[in-house]
Amino acid sequence: MPLAKIRSVVQSDIEETDVFIGNELRSEVPLINEMVTHIISCGGKRIRPLLVLLAARAFDHQQKQHIQLAAAIELIHTATLLHDDVVDNSTLRRGQETANTLWGNKASVLVGDFLYSRAFQLIVKLQNLTILNIFSNATNLIAEGEVLQLINCNNPATSEAAYFEVIQRKTGKLFEVAAQTGAALSNYTVQQMHAMQQYGMQLGIAYQLIDDALDYKSSTAETGKNIGNDLAEGKPTLPLIYALQKAKPNEIKLIQNAIQTSSDKDLNAILSIIESTGAIEYTANTAKQRIQEANTMLSHIPDSPYRKSLYELAEFVVERSY
Repeated sequence: MPLAKIRSVVQSDIEETDVFIGNELRSEVPLINEMVTHIISCGGKRIRPLLVLLAARAFDHQQKQHIQLAAAIELIHTATLLHDDVVDNSTLRRGQETANTLWGNKASVLVGDFLYSRAFQLIVKLQNLTILNIFSNATNLIAEGEVLQLINCNNPATSEAAYFEVIQRKTGKLFEVAAQTGAALSNYTVQQMHAMQQYGMQLGIAYQLIDDALDYKSSTAETGKNIGNDLAEGKPTLPLIYALQKAKPNEIKLIQNAIQTSSDKDLNAILSIIESTGAIEYTANTAKQRIQEANTMLSHIPDSPYRKSLYELAEFVVERSY
């Protein structure tokens, strides 16, 4: 399912959101403007704001608050990326040099803080206590996810349960917020809000699973990131965790050493192990199961072209190659 087709259903909303983000990120501080211009020019799939817009329209929101909400979600996501790149010492994102590579870690952390605070300014302006509660609780959990990931780093004994604990917080939560708050702008039942919450969480988990599979499968040209990036950062993601369960003793030692030392010098050998153990297929199938769970939740919301697009978005998440 092409992402462009899904976006076309709310194209005018997307264009308004892009303009709104551009206007809201203007600052009297030149360095902030310079860095923000670079970050925005790098593009991105903008899945989270798209999810807000589709959810709001699916619940027949007729005003413009969803534009502000979609912008706030994207600013929070961008802030987490800036901070992630500093923590991970990343040099490449979306095929471009990262902000920390160009301007240094200090500037990246501080501009990330600027984006976070500007996002909460936008959320407060909505004057919707339900949405404010959802955001404040979620951002705290997202921060916990980042710390949990740091704890798991360089630990080859990380379990699947520990891995899912990280991605539920780190990725799933913001998808959950996007789906929930989009619905929260309009009239909804408790059952519908729960359904959107679950749809968003399962969609986000599936998205991260595919991301982690692509790290060992796709080229830099396709993903905009270096292949084997997670290995070089010592991150034990599901493809590695599963490979460790199925590999031969000498292969296990090779993977364990790579995780412990954050080294990709044996990347080609490890890619072969991942392939031979079926770790990519296992990760992709796990993502598909999550998408099935997400899609069952959509039966609780009214039928519309927007609900159809939410189904299609789930399909895109598991079929994508970038």
